[in-house]
Amino acid sequence: MENLDEYLTLVIETSGIFAPLLFIALHIIRPIFFIPVVLLCILGGLVFGIIPGIALSIIGITLSSMIFFFMANSMPSTTARLFKMKKKLIGRDTQMTTGQIAVLRLIPFIHFHLLSFLIYESSKQFKDYFRSSLVANVPVAIIYTAIGQSISNFSPLHSTGMLVGIVPFLYFFRRKEITFTIREFLS
Repeated sequence: MENLDEYLTLVIETSGIFAPLLFIALHIIRPIFFIPVVLLCILGGLVFGIIPGIALSIIGITLSSMIFFFMANSMPSTTARLFKMKKKLIGRDTQMTTGQIAVLRLIPFIHFHLLSFLIYESSKQFKDYFRSSLVANVPVAIIYTAIGQSISNFSPLHSTGMLVGIVPFLYFFRRKEITFTIREFLS
């Protein structure tokens, strides 16, 4: 993984004016090579700096999410597989808000496209999906690009502290709905 980081940095730094386009393209083809979003955001901060890295990461992640939307529409077998994964991990009828998904995107080991699927599932049309996806992508791009290389140097204690700190946000951003069964309603 460390060699991949060094190789990607070298390729982007030697690309000159095409480096931003190469970086965005890397975000788009990231799922094919199983490159974590976090790694690319950190790489963007290291190579381009904070502000350009954030902007390029947001563009790349959002384009990747848009491609996911169109692929999910055209490939129902993939959508069915993601629905099974969702049902197994968080429950069949569980709906998450965009805020919750944004917080979950900050956790590196949670499947990026499963979270995109949760947005896809709750969106009525592409415009809703795009807006929610953009809002959910901004925090991960900002935080991991800003943290940059130091995220890899965190101790397990710091990592655990960050995860414990995120849990209250999941509760705070939950969907606040009350559901009744028909029997409960009629009795």
